[in-house]
Amino acid sequence: MVKVEDALIARYESKGHRFEVLIDQKLVDLVKSGKSVNVSEYLATDMVFKDSSKGDRASEEVIKEVFGTEDFQTVVMEIIKKGQVQLTTEQRRKMLEEKRRQVVEIIARESMNPQSGTPHPPQRIEKAMEEARVRVDPFKSAEEQVNDVLKAIRVLLPIRFEHVKMEIEVPGTEYGKIYAEMAKLGQIQKEDWKNNGNYNAIIEIPAGVQDQLYDFLNKRTKGNVNIKLIK
Repeated sequence: MVKVEDALIARYESKGHRFEVLIDQKLVDLVKSGKSVNVSEYLATDMVFKDSSKGDRASEEVIKEVFGTEDFQTVVMEIIKKGQVQLTTEQRRKMLEEKRRQVVEIIARESMNPQSGTPHPPQRIEKAMEEARVRVDPFKSAEEQVNDVLKAIRVLLPIRFEHVKMEIEVPGTEYGKIYAEMAKLGQIQKEDWKNNGNYNAIIEIPAGVQDQLYDFLNKRTKGNVNIKLIK
């Protein structure tokens, strides 16, 4: 649960009544994206208020009259979907920073420079967003905003989303050190064991993860690995 001092106020007014709940900012994204969620995990308190600043709770009778149910999860979902989220200046700043970071992270991970075949560093993407004066919406998911951001920064950066395939071979003794993390970075499409005991795999990864994969494999195996980009 989120702390009361860090919570956002979701407010909805209907039939002359006001309803407020104190929520974690993450809940807004989850509800707006239609994902199934246990709202109690993202609330500062399991209460529906008519004025949260005074601690005045909405009566069960009024809740039933307006929402047609007293089911807490249903009522909270309706308040978030139909109402508005109230932010302090500091909360808005933090939400914008976090959403901007998420957008940059996705683009850096999934994209590449088609001219060089290498990933764009996050700092370069951030700078392009600043120069293009990209505005991020704190109430939309990062995934929803990526395409609009890409359109804006393409005039400044050669960039496209692309996946690449890598062939990886390590001695069998290194297999257990790399497999779990390697599988998190991409999709293993083919794997087998060579007659000499080596483990061989072909993995598809987002273009922006190439450097991360190289660094991880070399550090974990202390350089005892062969990595090849498959064209």
